[in-house]
Amino acid sequence: MAEPLWTSDEIAGATGGRSVGGAFAATGVSIDTRTLEPGDLFVALGGARDGHEFVAQALANGATGALVSRDVGGPAVAVDDTLAALERLGVAARDRAPNARRGAVTGSVGKTSVTQAIIAGLRLAGPAHSSVKSYNNHIGVPLTLARMPRATERAVFELGMNHADEIRPLARMVRPHAVAITTVGPVHTENFPDGEQGVARAKAEVFAGLETGGVAVLNADNAWFDFLKAEAKAVGAEVRTFGTGADCDARLIDFQVPGDNAVVQARLHGKAMDFPILQTGAHWGLNSMAVLLMLEALDVELDASLAALGSFEPLQGRGAEKWVHTTGGAFTLIDESYNANPISMASAIATLGARKADGRRIVALTDMLELGADGPSFHAALAQPLDRAGIDLVFCAGPLMKSLWDALPPTRRGAYARSAAELAPQVAQAAEPGDLVMVKGSNGSKAGVIAGVLADLDSGKAG
Repeated sequence: MAEPLWTSDEIAGATGGRSVGGAFAATGVSIDTRTLEPGDLFVALGGARDGHEFVAQALANGATGALVSRDVGGPAVAVDDTLAALERLGVAARDRAPNARRGAVTGSVGKTSVTQAIIAGLRLAGPAHSSVKSYNNHIGVPLTLARMPRATERAVFELGMNHADEIRPLARMVRPHAVAITTVGPVHTENFPDGEQGVARAKAEVFAGLETGGVAVLNADNAWFDFLKAEAKAVGAEVRTFGTGADCDARLIDFQVPGDNAVVQARLHGKAMDFPILQTGAHWGLNSMAVLLMLEALDVELDASLAALGSFEPLQGRGAEKWVHTTGGAFTLIDESYNANPISMASAIATLGARKADGRRIVALTDMLELGADGPSFHAALAQPLDRAGIDLVFCAGPLMKSLWDALPPTRRGAYARSAAELAPQVAQAAEPGDLVMVKGSNGSKAGVIAGVLADLDSGKAG
């Protein structure tokens, strides 16, 4: 039997609640009956659907107890506010593992992939813990903390935001020993009157939680580097840099994709090294530099760091590739459908242009969201990187992507549709053996629908 993560007495002590309905011990923490595992503590959060409505189902599915703010029957710990109690439980988990080295990752692009690459390295070094998926908000961060076993030696957390003053409380909750800001760019700018400057300030909030003498890993190639460095220094952080400049702690020299994998040429603190990674996206050159510096700051040996980078596979919707077999051969589907912004779009397009292809290079793009009044111009501007990369056909879906469609030369136009669902069959019909087909867009504009239809061609599911 697994060692309990929490007993009901410990939960009550950490949250200031009281046990009702009998004692219990939990081996995990869940907020969703659909993903709940037997042995979990079920936290009944408010929201569009009140979690208290699902307590009975959670217990029937194997939860050993619940965290509730009103009596709904069964073993539970009763508190005044379940979200506040979850936050206190997370802090208690942090404090009961005082020797654990904690890292935090934020940034406009790449934070989920970088976080997951870091945890791959942490696991090679000993008992480790991290966020699952993109659990990076006011619920996901305390939930991830609350799930941290007391024997954890190293942990990494992803911190996200849509508005100002969202990262600061999360950082103070985690109290990381090392933080990384992957980059700052025009993402969520509709929520910031001063645009990118506001985004940079919001990302700098991560320093508010940094432990005394902690490490700040910063992108020296980013336009906001000087600002972020000054903010980090203001709290006494030790700044370590990654980028292409000669004075960077982790310097990217070259990034080559000779086949299905890439080879990174770099210098770490002046020491030359070449190492393979399973990623093909050009942005993984700098990403891997950030990962190396974060793992170093969290006391992971270089051999383990390189081994982790060498075996870390692209995440679903973030560059995962699939051969789709059709009549006469197969085309390659590159699934970048989870998210998109002007920075990641330009990088993905450049990466595709650099790939060798037996057939054509095709992109299917859906709207980039939360760009505010500049949204149409950001979309139209993608015509330039598409031209530089020599992309053969461009398919566009959504009202914002109409601006790109109008900016494309007729020879590059594949098809335009108002929605991803309407565009998907047209992309599926166009794909031929030997083609490289990349799907990218914001999650909210349903780029995943197109990727799903293309993937289903392999098994004959799509009509």
